[in-house]
Amino acid sequence: MRILHVIQRYWPYVGGSERYFQELSERLAAAGHSVTVYTTTAWDLEYFWQPRRRHLTPGSEWLNGVLVRRFPVRHVPFSPLSYPALRRLAGFLGRLPGGVPLALGVATATPWLPELALALLTARERFDLVHAGNIPFDALVAWAQVLARRQRIPFLMTPFTHLGEPDDATVRRHYTLPHQIALLRGCDAVFVQTALEGEFLVQAGVPRRAIRRGGVGITPAELSGGDGERFRRQHQVQGCLVTFLGTVAYDKGAVHLVEAMQRLWEEGFVATLALAGPTYSDFERYWATLPERVRQQCRLLGLTVGEAKRDLLAATDVLALPSRTDSFGIVFLEAWVCGIPPVGARAGGVAEVIEDGVTGRLVPFGDVPALAAAIRQLCQDRVLARQLAARGREKALRDYTWAQVVARVAAVYQEVTA
Repeated sequence: MRILHVIQRYWPYVGGSERYFQELSERLAAAGHSVTVYTTTAWDLEYFWQPRRRHLTPGSEWLNGVLVRRFPVRHVPFSPLSYPALRRLAGFLGRLPGGVPLALGVATATPWLPELALALLTARERFDLVHAGNIPFDALVAWAQVLARRQRIPFLMTPFTHLGEPDDATVRRHYTLPHQIALLRGCDAVFVQTALEGEFLVQAGVPRRAIRRGGVGITPAELSGGDGERFRRQHQVQGCLVTFLGTVAYDKGAVHLVEAMQRLWEEGFVATLALAGPTYSDFERYWATLPERVRQQCRLLGLTVGEAKRDLLAATDVLALPSRTDSFGIVFLEAWVCGIPPVGARAGGVAEVIEDGVTGRLVPFGDVPALAAAIRQLCQDRVLARQLAARGREKALRDYTWAQVVARVAAVYQEVTA
């Protein structure tokens, strides 16, 4: 089978959607399929609208049997302001009668990828299917769908829909604009992470027959063997180690987590906070305002992979990712497999992944007192912490290894190309 994957970023960047497409691509290539990935040069997510953020070099390379082609991100004038303005314009146009085509036209500049668009429009290589993600990157998805229609082959999408808080549309409005739903309606299959996401998309107009369970996963062997004592010595960890693993940003709950830890520290609770992951500019500004006594009790680690990540997980007592922008949360699976109880926010797919009081703790997004109380409970009640992690580990190993996830996706590939 000749497969084209289209995704906003790819290895060596490590993130949820990026890891998903990397696992699909490499495992399918190892099984004998021809897999090509079209992606961009963005490293920092903010590079799509902020030209001064980090990025990679355009070009092509083979990675573990996968042909990866990276196309440059171009920036419209005054991009930090014009990018969100174009997004709002696309949303407005899509709500007008007959306005979806106009909205899609505007959306092709968010992000602006003229070289990638040209490659998709003029591709001579024949594919058997195209699988794209993720839905806020309208331009990638729209051009990928054009190629699929031009070659008359199946088009599949994993939207990674972030539903956010139940009673607040702040997050989900960026994932459910009329032209985005139109793109999803044009898919032969839509892979969702949770039943909650699938049902929401059906109610938004996506045909139920197109919805398929995809999910994300882990490879347990990659997470074992860490030296927790080494990490504690290197980073001078005191007391309970609370770890945040993900993009360090407001919507991920990083600010609220620091505030929750401040409450605990002021009460005399001995603990250290580790923040591991790429940092958004909003958190960088917040970090600069923190008093030195608070920063001294935090460890801002940056992107942590390989041995460093294994050591971090081995040292961690509680994983806290109180995010409102996650369709699932691979880090919860990683925590469970490493015997760590997680704390998440009751928002989006996380509310289905973690069962409060059974496999972890859930708190409302932004509820600092509740977050502090959940962390304190799991740090102090180690019997409960081990019980929650053990139940989560059983769930992860039963349903969410990468081998299982890729097998489910591959079965759909065979179905739509039959």
